[in-house]
Amino acid sequence: MAEHKHGEMNIDVQEKTYVGFINYTKWSVIVILALLVFLALFNS
Repeated sequence: MAEHKHGEMNIDVQEKTYVGFINYTKWSVIVILALLVFLALFNS
């Protein structure tokens, strides 16, 4: 088995996935909050 050297792994794909997940989560929260505000303002 090859020896593992810390810090040599290519993590470009993981970083892109993480950034995508954070952006999706951020926009989901924004949309949900906007929907809640809309419902609160119009007593739905």
